[in-house]
Amino acid sequence: MSGDPARGWVTSSQDGPVLTVTLDRADQLNAQVPATWHALADIGATLPDEVRVVVVRGAGRAFSAGLDRSLFSADPSLPGGLGELVGLGPEGAQERIRSYQDGFRWLRRPGVVSVAVVQGHAIGAGAQLALACDLRVCAEEATFSLPEAVLGLVPDLTGTSTLVQAVGYSRALEMCLTGRRIGAAEAHATGLANAVVPAAALETTVTELVGAILGPDVGASRETAALVRRAAATDTEGQDAAERAAQVRRLHAFAEQGTSTSG
Repeated sequence: MSGDPARGWVTSSQDGPVLTVTLDRADQLNAQVPATWHALADIGATLPDEVRVVVVRGAGRAFSAGLDRSLFSADPSLPGGLGELVGLGPEGAQERIRSYQDGFRWLRRPGVVSVAVVQGHAIGAGAQLALACDLRVCAEEATFSLPEAVLGLVPDLTGTSTLVQAVGYSRALEMCLTGRRIGAAEAHATGLANAVVPAAALETTVTELVGAILGPDVGASRETAALVRRAAATDTEGQDAAERAAQVRRLHAFAEQGTSTSG
C-alpha cells in the first residue's frame, strides 16, 4: 500500500512471515485521525495467514504524537472531530469508537506477535497503539504519556487494559491520572518497554528480536503465545465497551464546555 491522507497516512509491506506497518506522516509527528484507525483495522482484517510477526513503527523522529489536534473541536460539522461523535448520540458514538478500537485490538490476535518500535514521542493514541502490541522496543530518547484525563477525556483505544497488563494496576492508574511523561528507562523498569537501546541500535535489536520470535516451530509458538495471552488477559471486550461508554460521557461534557465557552 502507499500512504496518503485517505488511508490515514498508513503504509504496510510484507517480507515473508513479517508484516511492517508504518505511520507515515513524519511532518506531523505521525498524528492520528479516524482514517488512521480504519486503515489499521483494514490491515488486520486482510492479514495473510502466513504472517507471524507484525512490526508497527512511525516514520521520522516520533512514533506518534497522538490525536491530530485539529480534531479537538466541539464543532459537529468537522468530520472525525470530537463534536461529530457527540452528534451521533450515545449509541452511535459508542459504535463509532468500537470501529476505531478495531484498528488496535487485532494486534493481539491469535497467530501473530506484534512488536512496536518506539522512537521519540508515543503520546495518547500513539502510546495506546504501542501498548496494543505484544512487545515494545524503544530508543533511549523515547517517551510515553497518556494525557487524556488531563484533557477531560479517557483513553478509549484499548489502552487501559493493555497498560494494566504491562505495568500493573497502581502504576497504570498513576500514569493515566497524571498524564506525565514516562522516559525510556522508567518504561523498561516498569515493564512498559521490553528493551531500550541507543537509537543507532534500534533496527538491529528489532531484527534480532523478530528472528528469535520466528525461530520456534510455528505451531508451538502460536500455542505458547495463546497460553500466555490467556493467562494475562482481562475481559477485553468488557473493557473496550467500558472505554467507549466513558468516552461518550466525556465527549458530552466536552461539547457542553465548548458551547459555554463560545457563548
